[in-house]
Amino acid sequence: MKIAVVGATGRAGSRIVAELLRRGHQVTAIARNVDKLPPQPNLTAQKGDVFDQAGLTSLLAGHDVAISAVHFLASDPDKLIAAAKASKVGRYIVVGGAGSLEVAPGVRLVTVPNFPMEYKAEAEKGGAFLDLLRADTELNWTFISPSALFTDGERTGQFRLGKDQLLTAADGKSWISFEDYAVALADEIEKPAHSRARFTVGY
Repeated sequence: MKIAVVGATGRAGSRIVAELLRRGHQVTAIARNVDKLPPQPNLTAQKGDVFDQAGLTSLLAGHDVAISAVHFLASDPDKLIAAAKASKVGRYIVVGGAGSLEVAPGVRLVTVPNFPMEYKAEAEKGGAFLDLLRADTELNWTFISPSALFTDGERTGQFRLGKDQLLTAADGKSWISFEDYAVALADEIEKPAHSRARFTVGY
């Protein structure tokens, strides 16, 4: 498939690009600094600005799938969604956050008392992004939330999927590596199972 990745040089975006290339897809890597993208087969690097709605629309046009892997506080969800819709891209996938996942019915993780203050604003904006997608009636979107700890690690291919509830391992830890998150995202692209829905991935 032809897949565009916005935020391709970030910690999540770079792993997603690597996983998609590994599977033989044609990837357009969109970033502010394309110098961070070494030449590779099947990879096209494009300089882009997430706040330039018209420019982003043009970059996304012609792709089967567009992936947003940018920080919520460093972007405008309204512009990202508008660009995805105007580009007529077949599918729009958002690298989500864990803050909007539920720890109890109707209780989002971001609202619990011990939620780290330094991540709160980013988590709240991620939840607002998800709400905007759920209210949209046109876009074929998927929002993929990592577990509470989203970190460097290994590509094991062994993980669990969930819906709106935070996944926690037997040892009480809630986490997923960027590498395995990328595997789950690529799996979803190749075998769609969560159209117009959010799901989560964790160990």
